[in-house]
Amino acid sequence: MIDKLKKNYFVLIITFLFIYFFLNLLDGERGLISYMEKKDIYEKLKKNENELSKKISYLENKNSLLTENIDLDFIEILIREKFLFGKEGETTYIIKDNGN
Repeated sequence: MIDKLKKNYFVLIITFLFIYFFLNLLDGERGLISYMEKKDIYEKLKKNENELSKKISYLENKNSLLTENIDLDFIEILIREKFLFGKEGETTYIIKDNGN
C-alpha cells in the first residue's frame, strides 16, 4: 500500500491541490458565492443611497423655504395641510388616498 502511495505521490498532491483551489474558488471568503452575496448587498445599498439622497434634497428644499427667505405661499400651504385652515367662504375637502 505504501509503495502505491509513493508511486502516485505526485498525482495525490495534484488532486488535493485541485480540490482545495476548486472549493476555495466557489465557497471561500473571496469565492464566487461570496461575490454574488456581496454584489446583492451592494445593489441594495446603492438603491438605499439614491432614495436617501432624494429625501435629503427634498428636506433641504423645504428647509430653505422656511429659513433663508420666508416664502409666505409655502407657509400658507403648511397651515392649510396641518390645521385644515381655510379662508372665509372657502370649503375644505379632505381626500384620502387608498394607495391606488
